[in-house]
Amino acid sequence: MTNNKISLALIAAAISSTLTAGVNAAGYKLYEQSTSAMGNAYAGRGAQITDASVGFTNPAALIHLKKAQYAFGLNLIDVDGKYRNAQAASASGMPVSGPQSDDIGGISAIPHFHYYQPLTETLGFGLSLAVPFGTKSDYDDDFVGRYFAQKTELDVVALQGALSYQLTDKLSVGGALAVNYAKGTLSKYKDHGGLCELGANINNTYAQLSGGAFTDVAQDAYCDSVYQVKGDDIQPGYSLGLHYAITEKLKFALSYHSEVDYTLKGDSTIANTPLSGEYVPYSQNPEQYWTVPTITGVVNGQKLPAIDLATGKQAINVPKTEASKLKLHTPQSVVISLDHQFNNALSFQFSATWTEWSQFTDITIMSDVDEASEKTISTSTQMPENLNNKGYIGYIPEYWHNTWAYALGATYQYSDEYTLKAGFARDFSPVDSKYRSARIPSDDRSWLTLGLHYQSQKKWSADFAAGMMFMDDSSVLDHEYNAQDTRLYNSSYQADYSIKAYVLSMQFNYFL
Repeated sequence: MTNNKISLALIAAAISSTLTAGVNAAGYKLYEQSTSAMGNAYAGRGAQITDASVGFTNPAALIHLKKAQYAFGLNLIDVDGKYRNAQAASASGMPVSGPQSDDIGGISAIPHFHYYQPLTETLGFGLSLAVPFGTKSDYDDDFVGRYFAQKTELDVVALQGALSYQLTDKLSVGGALAVNYAKGTLSKYKDHGGLCELGANINNTYAQLSGGAFTDVAQDAYCDSVYQVKGDDIQPGYSLGLHYAITEKLKFALSYHSEVDYTLKGDSTIANTPLSGEYVPYSQNPEQYWTVPTITGVVNGQKLPAIDLATGKQAINVPKTEASKLKLHTPQSVVISLDHQFNNALSFQFSATWTEWSQFTDITIMSDVDEASEKTISTSTQMPENLNNKGYIGYIPEYWHNTWAYALGATYQYSDEYTLKAGFARDFSPVDSKYRSARIPSDDRSWLTLGLHYQSQKKWSADFAAGMMFMDDSSVLDHEYNAQDTRLYNSSYQADYSIKAYVLSMQFNYFL
């Protein structure tokens, strides 16, 4: 990794370490890059000229600022959610223990920074550091759906440089290049054929198969078998925009943000997995284990956990690590905005945002090693009775669809010092209800926001905004699938979700 890449990764990690679940936009897209725009529920963003934060949405608008400036902002998000009527079954169809209802959520922070510098009367430069995508969910260890999801975390931090050019008196255009750092973590408890749920009920089977030699073999550690994958990547992206004065009072903006494809490289790890008879010959001390005999038509002992002669319990593999990679797609989007100055004090804003989520079809975790001797996890997960595709470590079908989001806003200049804002937005979920999961139990949502702009003097100003999000109640019915989208095993998870969120945002603007 080059020094520049290390530096960007460190900066991004410092910012993303403060992040948790963003809930402004459906899916894992975030809008929290401007407090001034949030006051209007992001209506008119890119068309309404406010401060340097406008450049992250629409670089063409920057030239209208005229004056060099900084903008520093922070969003505090309090997610208040609950799941209820939850139940799950293991791979063998046995009920999984855990609470039927619980609270989910927490408080998180998303910062942003923007800078603008005019270069000439018709050309300006902008710089932004913001978070365009992110999501997080983290369930308790006793979560009944732990075999499907435990921790989900995604952070994308973008460092964007922009140029804005005044083409005519009415039309300005702009473009931006961004360096995006993405990191992600997925984890879940591993269901080994219901061995955890069987518990002591396995003892009688082993007693019979061993002729009474082993009567107390149940392995509690199988209940703490956790799979986790982590990875990160740096990729470029770009934005294009235009700003056009239809009339003196009506402004139009159009902006485009490119898709970005990442390959998050890191490690997959798993611990407390059973050591089955077929893998005993490859262990460090094969003589330490007793293998269940195979009885044709009755039991395949090679597939059952061996017995560790040192403990008399079902054997446990050493922790496994395998280099892996996960493809991540962040979608392209188009924002259409209007800002209409109704009179000297009152203006109205509108935005429509199209996002191409249909490219996000699955979460696939692949082995990233070539040598067979280094394949410690995919040797079993790629088998026909499992994911049924070479090199596969994990697979979750998604099949999201494209969406539109709409926002309306109003801005009232109460005095030279105070400007009041309000907005309403409706955002439609891209998630296919067939594949809605505990990781992102998303549905359509509505936003109500209020904002205040305070202009104390010519050198600085401040923006404050507050918002409340209501997500439509959603239901999850999840299963496991192989790489051909065929359902695996008898495992399942289902629950009903109710989620709302509260956001406070603050931004300080300093003019040079």
